Amino acid sequence: MADENAVELKTPPKRNPCGKIVSSSQRQMIINLYKAKLAKTPEGTIRMFRQLISKELGIGERTISKTISEYNSTKTITSPCKKRIRLSFKDSFDDFDRNAVRRHVHSFWFQKQVPTVDKIYNVVCSDKTLPHISRTNLFKLLKLMDFEYTKRLRNSALTEKDEIVYWRRTFLEDLKRYRDEGRHIYYLGETWINAGECSNKTWDDKTIKSHRDTFLKGLTKDSKNPSGKGKRLIVLHIGSEDGFVPGGLLCFESKKNSADYHDEINGDTFYEWLESILPRLKKNCVIIMDNASNHSVKIEKVPTSNTRKPDIISWLESKGQVIDRPMVIPHLLVLVNRIKHIHPDKYAVDELVKEHGRTVLRLPPYHCELNPIELAWSSVKNYVKMNYTTYKLSDVKVLLNEGINHVTPAMWKNLIDHTKKIEEKFWEIDFVIDEILSAETEPVDMNITEDTSLNSDSC
Repeated sequence: MADENAVELKTPPKRNPCGKIVSSSQRQMIINLYKAKLAKTPEGTIRMFRQLISKELGIGERTISKTISEYNSTKTITSPCKKRIRLSFKDSFDDFDRNAVRRHVHSFWFQKQVPTVDKIYNVVCSDKTLPHISRTNLFKLLKLMDFEYTKRLRNSALTEKDEIVYWRRTFLEDLKRYRDEGRHIYYLGETWINAGECSNKTWDDKTIKSHRDTFLKGLTKDSKNPSGKGKRLIVLHIGSEDGFVPGGLLCFESKKNSADYHDEINGDTFYEWLESILPRLKKNCVIIMDNASNHSVKIEKVPTSNTRKPDIISWLESKGQVIDRPMVIPHLLVLVNRIKHIHPDKYAVDELVKEHGRTVLRLPPYHCELNPIELAWSSVKNYVKMNYTTYKLSDVKVLLNEGINHVTPAMWKNLIDHTKKIEEKFWEIDFVIDEILSAETEPVDMNITEDTSLNSDSC
């Protein structure tokens, strides 16, 4: 017979590991226990309840306090975010931030100093407009932007790859030639506008001194704008010194939540839009665009090591090469490399524009500052931000059209003039770098004579 006075032993609850997500069912248990204890002890405090619930459920007091506070204010229990999204430095540094980093690198050259990772890191850290980044990630970012360490004679410095420098100089030379020929230049680009992007300026009621005053007056205090998450509009347009092209706007709601808005416009959508726009453009004009994937759908690809052997042979034969004996893939690829400069990749967009008597000029990678439409987008976004208060996507569309009309031809000309100054700096910087790295250091001759030898007696 069991002892009636024996104390019943309970197994202590298993503690929820620190950092582990508290599930929706656990949050519901917290609220159920809170309600039960509140009904039993109406005079109890939140602090007392959270201590008791923490002991019974094994969940931290801080989590319990947040869950109860959220329930008391919203009367709902939100589901936890099971996957924590952490932006990498690649996502944190957009095109404008990367351009700022490049300008910092070039500033050293203009000052006749040889840039190093340590020097650049110090400048980037002191630039409050740029996101925080570690030295290791900065080095990776510079490598991603096609910077590399080069050694010429006795000098070693961080420079851009030769391919990027050549591309940039070819772009600037072609652009100057087109302007000298009197050809009209159009600038094409995409952007996005978020439904939560509005002005941070708000009216502040100075009569509200505490949260208690806020509650008694039925008001809210320190309301926050919606974050960058949520619905957004993807925008595509084209413009020139005459302003945005009438009827050239393509605008639709985003279906994805990726960091790169170029994912929203596939090659077919861009092709159809451009095909409808070309008749609106002046004849023999030049269209400047970047190298986004939707702009670079290839009609015919040059074979690589990943290409099937029959396709490599077919490509070679289509270029007039005779394959009269069995060959292995490495041998075939050698033949491809010999003639691929004569038969470069063909892009569907370039061929379409050529058929209409126009020309495509592609920007060098990571050089969006050479496209004045990026500055026009900044003006449009600022207009939307300063006049947007409802947080509704339908209102964003209205303000978007107003913002586009706000960028007049006169403003476009100013933006293009500003871009021309940047073009001049890019043209100059390559000569500066060449001059510094190519400067030969005069050799120093040291003649060792008996007069300069050490005398053992003096030791």
